[in-house]
Amino acid sequence: MRQAWFISFEGIDGAGKSTHIEGLAQWFKSRGHVVTLTREPGGTPLAEKFRELALHEAMDPLTEALVMFAARREHLLQVIEPALARGEVVLCDRFTDATFAYQGGGRGFDWNVLKNLEQMVQNVPASQLRQPDLTIWFDLPPAVAAERLSTARLPDKFESQSQSFFQAVRNGYAKRMQEAPSRFAQIAADQSREAVWADVLMAIETAYAK
Repeated sequence: MRQAWFISFEGIDGAGKSTHIEGLAQWFKSRGHVVTLTREPGGTPLAEKFRELALHEAMDPLTEALVMFAARREHLLQVIEPALARGEVVLCDRFTDATFAYQGGGRGFDWNVLKNLEQMVQNVPASQLRQPDLTIWFDLPPAVAAERLSTARLPDKFESQSQSFFQAVRNGYAKRMQEAPSRFAQIAADQSREAVWADVLMAIETAYAK
């Protein structure tokens, strides 16, 4: 396996991705890789402050998208790019696809404006945008997600949204996958924990075999 590898975990709230990202970090470490485990929004002290605003403060959809991308720029410059340059495996709990899914799909914000913001924040041509080498999408029916979240801690402003909102987010993820099918591994997240983990490992092995 090559050393530097950027893998993002995506999915609606309640999909269970956070459970498996820790396991995958240990899986890579047991094989001799240095792993950077991080998340979005967040990943740096400043970006974590943006996270608190984004998750708990009411704001206009454009403001919300700008906060997400501001946090992402800090994260890319300070964490992701340096780790990849050192040859590490970067496992990120959400990345740009989440902004398109939540703000583009869930909030209904203009898809093309989000693409312009993505390019502006990375400050590179569209063909050179930093994207994950592999995006593992934990696809979960919103009704199942709602049932799981009903027993969770006090929900943030996204977790407390309606099933129709999460269906729109799910549609947003599907649209992103249609735009870059070779990057995505879609996993049915309503299976048993063991079955989901097996699918995660299969996605990793398939990606490395390419």
